[in-house]
Amino acid sequence: MKISVIFGHPYEYSFNSAIAETVIKVLKENGHTVIFHDLYQEEFSPVLPKEELVSDHTNEPLVLRHQQEIKEADGIIIIHPNWWGQPPAILKGWVDRILRENVAYTFPKGDNGGGLPIGLLKAKAALVFNTSNTPKRREDEVFGDPLERLWRDCIFDFCGVTVFERIMFRVIADSCEKDREQWLLQAKEMVNRYFPRPVTNKYKQTE
Repeated sequence: MKISVIFGHPYEYSFNSAIAETVIKVLKENGHTVIFHDLYQEEFSPVLPKEELVSDHTNEPLVLRHQQEIKEADGIIIIHPNWWGQPPAILKGWVDRILRENVAYTFPKGDNGGGLPIGLLKAKAALVFNTSNTPKRREDEVFGDPLERLWRDCIFDFCGVTVFERIMFRVIADSCEKDREQWLLQAKEMVNRYFPRPVTNKYKQTE
């Protein structure tokens, strides 16, 4: 399977980086093809040009590459921190520029965009790994966990990916090495659950 891994964190020694390394390692051990993009390292431009907005077309090679890869992905994994209840701006810009109409979704003929979308992504599952310094109770009671609604309903369900799971590792600022080891084990288990090693029959059929 082709698994697209999108990483949005500027610091190479962050816990997000450790999550990305773990995710990639597990996917490769399970025999999958990993298409990894570190948006900051690539210097991906999150700014949606007005020409791109009105035409849904771009001539930018990196954007075209991302769009083609996301259409072909059998699975999608997103890794980023919780900043103000949102992804970092570079990742929000990735959504704006990559998950475009006729790439990730469309509308029925004659619908100008006010009706129900038709998801075009073929990914069988989407996973999101987040980190936060906000305790869970405060996140749920005060903020309502906006990242869950954003990724599950506003983005992936909209684009046709209905198998979804997200996990938030917290509180990073107060964590110890044992906490982080346990979280990476959880990340590994989650990837194994959705993208396991393909089962092959080693016994050929005989008469």
